[in-house]
Amino acid sequence: MAIPNMPDEKLRLALKELEQAAYNHEQWAEMIYGTLICRLTPDERDISDEAHRMCRFGQWYYRDGITALEHHPGVAEIGHEHQRMHQHAASLLRSSVSGTPIAIGDYERFVTTVKRLRLELDTVHRELADALFNLDPLTGTRNRASMLTSLREQQALAKRGVHPCTLAMMDLDHFKAVNDKYGHVIGDKVLIGFAHHIIMHLRPYDKIFRYGGEEFLIIMPDADMKAGRDIVDRLREELGALRFDAAGKEIFHVTVSFGLAGLDPDIPVEQSIDRADNALYVAKAMGRNRAITWNESMSTSPGDANGSA
Repeated sequence: MAIPNMPDEKLRLALKELEQAAYNHEQWAEMIYGTLICRLTPDERDISDEAHRMCRFGQWYYRDGITALEHHPGVAEIGHEHQRMHQHAASLLRSSVSGTPIAIGDYERFVTTVKRLRLELDTVHRELADALFNLDPLTGTRNRASMLTSLREQQALAKRGVHPCTLAMMDLDHFKAVNDKYGHVIGDKVLIGFAHHIIMHLRPYDKIFRYGGEEFLIIMPDADMKAGRDIVDRLREELGALRFDAAGKEIFHVTVSFGLAGLDPDIPVEQSIDRADNALYVAKAMGRNRAITWNESMSTSPGDANGSA
Protein backbone atom coordinates (compact mmCIF):
# COMPACT_ATOMS: atom_id res chain seq x y z
CA MET A 1 0.00 0.00 0.00
CA ALA A 2 1.33 3.40 -0.96
CA ILE A 3 -0.16 5.35 1.95
CA PRO A 4 1.48 4.30 5.25
CA ASN A 5 -0.60 3.23 8.24
CA MET A 6 -1.36 6.44 10.12
CA PRO A 7 -3.86 7.43 12.82
CA ASP A 8 -7.00 9.08 11.47
CA GLU A 9 -6.01 12.41 13.00
CA LYS A 10 -2.73 12.44 11.06
CA LEU A 11 -4.46 11.37 7.86
CA ARG A 12 -6.98 14.19 8.21
CA LEU A 13 -4.19 16.68 8.89
CA ALA A 14 -2.18 15.45 5.88
CA LEU A 15 -5.29 15.65 3.69
CA LYS A 16 -6.07 19.18 4.88
CA GLU A 17 -2.48 20.35 4.33
CA LEU A 18 -2.38 18.80 0.86
CA GLU A 19 -5.63 20.54 -0.09
CA GLN A 20 -4.27 23.89 1.11
CA ALA A 21 -0.99 23.33 -0.75
CA ALA A 22 -2.89 22.45 -3.94
CA TYR A 23 -4.95 25.64 -3.58
CA ASN A 24 -1.78 27.70 -3.14
CA HIS A 25 -0.35 26.08 -6.27
CA GLU A 26 -3.46 26.97 -8.30
CA GLN A 27 -3.27 30.58 -7.11
CA TRP A 28 0.40 30.74 -8.10
CA ALA A 29 -0.28 29.28 -11.57
CA GLU A 30 -3.06 31.82 -12.21
CA MET A 31 -0.68 34.61 -11.21
CA ILE A 32 2.00 33.34 -13.63
CA TYR A 33 -0.48 33.15 -16.49
CA GLY A 34 -1.60 36.71 -15.75
CA THR A 35 1.97 37.97 -15.58
CA LEU A 36 2.83 36.42 -18.94
CA ILE A 37 -0.35 37.51 -20.73
CA CYS A 38 -0.31 41.08 -19.41
CA ARG A 39 3.50 41.38 -19.54
CA LEU A 40 3.65 42.41 -15.90
CA THR A 41 6.85 42.64 -13.88
CA PRO A 42 7.38 39.23 -12.34
CA ASP A 43 8.07 38.53 -8.70
CA GLU A 44 11.84 38.23 -8.31
CA ARG A 45 11.38 34.98 -6.41
CA ASP A 46 9.80 33.36 -9.49
CA ILE A 47 12.91 33.88 -11.62
CA SER A 48 15.31 32.67 -8.95
CA ASP A 49 17.09 29.32 -9.29
CA GLU A 50 15.49 28.45 -5.95
CA ALA A 51 12.00 29.49 -7.00
CA HIS A 52 10.58 26.03 -6.28
CA ARG A 53 11.52 26.45 -2.62
CA MET A 54 10.22 30.02 -2.26
CA CYS A 55 6.59 29.72 -3.37
CA ARG A 56 4.00 28.85 -0.73
CA PHE A 57 3.67 25.32 -2.09
CA GLY A 58 7.42 24.81 -1.95
CA GLN A 59 7.62 26.19 1.57
CA TRP A 60 5.15 23.51 2.63
CA TYR A 61 6.72 20.73 0.57
CA TYR A 62 10.30 21.28 1.72
CA ARG A 63 9.49 21.86 5.36
CA ASP A 64 7.60 19.43 7.61
CA GLY A 65 4.27 19.34 5.80
CA ILE A 66 5.16 16.33 3.68
CA THR A 67 7.10 14.31 6.29
CA ALA A 68 4.37 11.73 6.93
CA LEU A 69 4.28 10.85 3.22
CA GLU A 70 7.92 11.29 2.31
CA HIS A 71 8.31 7.67 1.16
CA HIS A 72 5.25 7.73 -1.09
CA PRO A 73 6.41 7.49 -4.75
CA GLY A 74 3.75 9.99 -5.86
CA VAL A 75 5.01 12.54 -3.35
CA ALA A 76 8.54 12.25 -4.73
CA GLU A 77 7.17 12.80 -8.24
CA ILE A 78 5.29 15.87 -7.01
CA GLY A 79 8.64 17.35 -5.99
CA HIS A 80 10.21 16.59 -9.37
CA GLU A 81 7.32 18.04 -11.37
CA HIS A 82 7.11 21.07 -9.12
CA GLN A 83 10.80 21.89 -9.63
CA ARG A 84 10.59 21.38 -13.40
CA MET A 85 7.50 23.56 -13.56
CA HIS A 86 9.32 26.41 -11.80
CA GLN A 87 12.31 26.07 -14.11
CA HIS A 88 10.06 26.41 -17.16
CA ALA A 89 8.16 29.30 -15.55
CA ALA A 90 11.39 31.17 -14.73
CA SER A 91 12.58 30.79 -18.32
CA LEU A 92 9.29 32.16 -19.67
CA LEU A 93 9.33 35.07 -17.24
CA ARG A 94 12.91 36.00 -18.13
CA SER A 95 12.00 36.00 -21.81
CA SER A 96 9.00 38.20 -21.08
CA VAL A 97 11.08 40.71 -19.11
CA SER A 98 13.74 40.91 -21.84
CA GLY A 99 11.15 41.31 -24.59
CA THR A 100 12.22 38.06 -26.25
CA PRO A 101 9.33 36.27 -28.00
CA ILE A 102 8.25 33.16 -26.12
CA ALA A 103 8.53 29.99 -28.21
CA ILE A 104 5.36 27.92 -28.32
CA GLY A 105 7.35 24.82 -27.37
CA ASP A 106 8.66 26.48 -24.19
CA TYR A 107 5.14 27.54 -23.21
CA GLU A 108 3.74 24.06 -23.87
CA ARG A 109 6.42 22.48 -21.69
CA PHE A 110 5.40 24.78 -18.84
CA VAL A 111 1.70 23.98 -19.28
CA THR A 112 2.47 20.25 -19.40
CA THR A 113 4.33 20.32 -16.09
CA VAL A 114 1.47 22.28 -14.50
CA LYS A 115 -0.95 19.56 -15.64
CA ARG A 116 1.33 16.75 -14.48
CA LEU A 117 1.74 18.32 -11.07
CA ARG A 118 -2.02 18.69 -10.76
CA LEU A 119 -2.47 15.01 -11.71
CA GLU A 120 0.08 13.87 -9.11
CA LEU A 121 -1.59 16.01 -6.43
CA ASP A 122 -5.03 14.66 -7.32
CA THR A 123 -3.73 11.08 -7.17
CA VAL A 124 -2.16 11.44 -3.72
CA HIS A 125 -5.26 13.29 -2.50
CA ARG A 126 -7.48 10.44 -3.69
CA GLU A 127 -5.23 7.85 -1.99
CA LEU A 128 -5.25 9.81 1.26
CA ALA A 129 -9.03 10.07 1.18
CA ASP A 130 -9.26 6.36 0.38
CA ALA A 131 -6.96 5.54 3.30
CA LEU A 132 -9.02 7.71 5.63
CA PHE A 133 -12.47 6.54 4.65
CA ASN A 134 -12.12 3.11 2.99
CA LEU A 135 -9.19 1.31 4.63
CA ASP A 136 -9.11 -0.78 7.77
CA PRO A 137 -7.01 1.23 10.24
CA LEU A 138 -5.26 -1.83 11.72
CA THR A 139 -4.27 -3.90 8.69
CA GLY A 140 -4.27 -1.34 5.86
CA THR A 141 -6.56 -3.57 3.80
CA ARG A 142 -9.78 -2.21 2.33
CA ASN A 143 -12.77 -2.29 4.61
CA ARG A 144 -16.23 -3.57 3.69
CA ALA A 145 -17.55 -0.12 2.75
CA SER A 146 -16.39 -0.39 -0.87
CA MET A 147 -16.41 -4.18 -1.19
CA LEU A 148 -19.80 -4.66 -2.85
CA THR A 149 -19.15 -1.78 -5.24
CA SER A 150 -15.89 -3.38 -6.37
CA LEU A 151 -17.57 -6.76 -6.79
CA ARG A 152 -20.42 -5.32 -8.84
CA GLU A 153 -17.94 -3.58 -11.11
CA GLN A 154 -16.18 -6.89 -11.70
CA GLN A 155 -19.49 -8.66 -12.19
CA ALA A 156 -20.43 -6.18 -14.92
CA LEU A 157 -17.25 -7.16 -16.78
CA ALA A 158 -17.98 -10.84 -16.25
CA LYS A 159 -21.50 -10.40 -17.66
CA ARG A 160 -20.02 -9.08 -20.88
CA GLY A 161 -17.75 -12.09 -21.02
CA VAL A 162 -14.72 -9.82 -20.74
CA HIS A 163 -12.97 -11.11 -17.62
CA PRO A 164 -13.59 -13.99 -15.21
CA CYS A 165 -13.11 -13.23 -11.53
CA THR A 166 -12.37 -15.50 -8.59
CA LEU A 167 -13.15 -14.77 -4.95
CA ALA A 168 -11.27 -16.22 -2.00
CA MET A 169 -12.45 -16.04 1.60
CA MET A 170 -9.51 -16.43 4.00
CA ASP A 171 -9.56 -17.18 7.72
CA LEU A 172 -6.62 -17.46 10.13
CA ASP A 173 -6.62 -20.91 11.73
CA HIS A 174 -7.13 -21.09 15.50
CA PHE A 175 -6.67 -17.33 15.83
CA LYS A 176 -8.60 -17.19 19.11
CA ALA A 177 -5.95 -19.49 20.59
CA VAL A 178 -3.25 -17.02 19.47
CA ASN A 179 -5.00 -14.17 21.26
CA ASP A 180 -5.63 -16.30 24.36
CA LYS A 181 -2.05 -17.52 24.59
CA TYR A 182 -0.05 -14.45 23.52
CA GLY A 183 -2.48 -11.55 23.98
CA HIS A 184 -4.28 -9.23 21.59
CA VAL A 185 -1.22 -7.07 20.92
CA ILE A 186 0.59 -10.07 19.44
CA GLY A 187 -2.62 -11.11 17.71
CA ASP A 188 -2.81 -7.70 16.05
CA LYS A 189 0.80 -8.09 14.88
CA VAL A 190 -0.15 -11.39 13.24
CA LEU A 191 -3.10 -9.78 11.45
CA ILE A 192 -0.93 -6.88 10.29
CA GLY A 193 1.87 -9.20 9.16
CA PHE A 194 -0.50 -11.41 7.17
CA ALA A 195 -2.30 -8.46 5.59
CA HIS A 196 0.92 -6.72 4.57
CA HIS A 197 2.35 -9.90 3.08
CA ILE A 198 -0.79 -10.44 1.00
CA ILE A 199 -0.88 -6.81 -0.15
CA MET A 200 2.75 -7.01 -1.26
CA HIS A 201 2.39 -10.39 -3.01
CA LEU A 202 -0.93 -10.07 -4.81
CA ARG A 203 -1.05 -8.89 -8.39
CA PRO A 204 -1.35 -5.07 -8.69
CA TYR A 205 -5.04 -5.22 -9.66
CA ASP A 206 -6.14 -7.77 -7.03
CA LYS A 207 -7.90 -6.42 -3.94
CA ILE A 208 -8.10 -7.60 -0.34
CA PHE A 209 -10.82 -6.58 2.10
CA ARG A 210 -11.02 -7.17 5.83
CA TYR A 211 -14.33 -8.98 6.00
CA GLY A 212 -14.46 -9.13 9.78
CA GLY A 213 -12.23 -10.17 12.67
CA GLU A 214 -9.61 -12.50 11.19
CA GLU A 215 -11.51 -13.07 7.92
CA PHE A 216 -10.45 -11.45 4.65
CA LEU A 217 -11.96 -11.49 1.17
CA ILE A 218 -9.63 -11.42 -1.84
CA ILE A 219 -10.92 -10.40 -5.26
CA MET A 220 -8.84 -11.68 -8.20
CA PRO A 221 -10.00 -10.11 -11.49
CA ASP A 222 -9.08 -11.73 -14.78
CA ALA A 223 -8.43 -15.03 -12.99
CA ASP A 224 -10.34 -18.20 -13.68
CA MET A 225 -10.63 -20.82 -10.95
CA LYS A 226 -7.32 -22.49 -11.81
CA ALA A 227 -5.41 -19.20 -11.78
CA GLY A 228 -7.14 -18.15 -8.56
CA ARG A 229 -6.34 -21.49 -6.95
CA ASP A 230 -2.66 -21.16 -7.93
CA ILE A 231 -2.49 -17.69 -6.33
CA VAL A 232 -4.20 -18.87 -3.15
CA ASP A 233 -2.06 -22.02 -2.81
CA ARG A 234 1.08 -19.91 -3.08
CA LEU A 235 -0.18 -17.43 -0.49
CA ARG A 236 -1.23 -20.21 1.87
CA GLU A 237 2.26 -21.71 1.87
CA GLU A 238 3.95 -18.33 2.25
CA LEU A 239 1.69 -17.22 5.10
CA GLY A 240 2.12 -20.49 6.96
CA ALA A 241 5.89 -19.98 6.83
CA LEU A 242 5.83 -16.49 8.37
CA ARG A 243 7.54 -16.34 11.77
CA PHE A 244 6.06 -14.36 14.65
CA ASP A 245 7.84 -13.48 17.87
CA ALA A 246 5.82 -13.72 21.09
CA ALA A 247 7.56 -10.85 22.89
CA GLY A 248 10.94 -12.56 22.61
CA LYS A 249 9.71 -15.69 24.40
CA GLU A 250 8.69 -17.95 21.55
CA ILE A 251 8.62 -18.14 17.75
CA PHE A 252 5.34 -19.42 16.33
CA HIS A 253 3.53 -19.84 13.00
CA VAL A 254 -0.13 -19.46 12.04
CA THR A 255 -1.76 -21.27 9.13
CA VAL A 256 -4.71 -20.12 7.04
CA SER A 257 -7.69 -21.68 5.30
CA PHE A 258 -9.28 -20.54 2.05
CA GLY A 259 -12.62 -20.98 0.35
CA LEU A 260 -12.82 -20.15 -3.35
CA ALA A 261 -15.73 -19.39 -5.64
CA GLY A 262 -16.15 -17.79 -9.03
CA LEU A 263 -17.90 -14.42 -9.26
CA ASP A 264 -21.02 -15.67 -11.01
CA PRO A 265 -22.43 -13.05 -13.42
CA ASP A 266 -25.97 -14.39 -13.09
CA ILE A 267 -26.53 -14.20 -9.32
CA PRO A 268 -26.24 -11.41 -6.73
CA VAL A 269 -22.64 -10.81 -5.68
CA GLU A 270 -23.64 -11.55 -2.10
CA GLN A 271 -24.44 -15.11 -3.12
CA SER A 272 -20.98 -15.54 -4.66
CA ILE A 273 -19.51 -14.36 -1.35
CA ASP A 274 -21.66 -16.93 0.45
CA ARG A 275 -20.30 -19.66 -1.83
CA ALA A 276 -16.72 -18.73 -0.98
CA ASP A 277 -17.68 -18.63 2.70
CA ASN A 278 -19.29 -22.08 2.46
CA ALA A 279 -16.14 -23.46 0.84
CA LEU A 280 -14.10 -21.90 3.64
CA TYR A 281 -16.30 -23.66 6.20
CA VAL A 282 -15.57 -26.97 4.48
CA ALA A 283 -11.82 -26.23 4.53
CA LYS A 284 -11.98 -25.62 8.28
CA ALA A 285 -14.13 -28.71 8.86
CA MET A 286 -11.61 -30.84 6.99
CA GLY A 287 -8.75 -29.84 9.27
CA ARG A 288 -7.79 -26.30 8.17
CA ASN A 289 -4.59 -25.17 6.43
CA ARG A 290 -6.05 -25.90 3.02
CA ALA A 291 -7.97 -24.31 0.15
CA ILE A 292 -11.36 -25.64 -0.97
CA THR A 293 -13.20 -24.69 -4.14
CA TRP A 294 -16.98 -24.33 -3.97
CA ASN A 295 -19.10 -26.78 -5.92
CA GLU A 296 -22.80 -27.49 -6.30
CA SER A 297 -22.71 -30.26 -3.70
CA MET A 298 -22.07 -27.70 -0.97
CA SER A 299 -25.19 -26.53 0.81
CA THR A 300 -26.02 -22.83 0.89
CA SER A 301 -26.09 -23.28 4.64
CA PRO A 302 -22.52 -23.40 6.03
CA GLY A 303 -23.62 -25.70 8.84
CA ASP A 304 -24.60 -28.38 6.31
CA ALA A 305 -21.68 -27.88 3.89
CA ASN A 306 -19.68 -30.79 2.58
CA GLY A 307 -16.96 -30.89 -0.06
CA SER A 308 -13.57 -32.12 -1.04
CA ALA A 309 -10.19 -30.54 -1.58
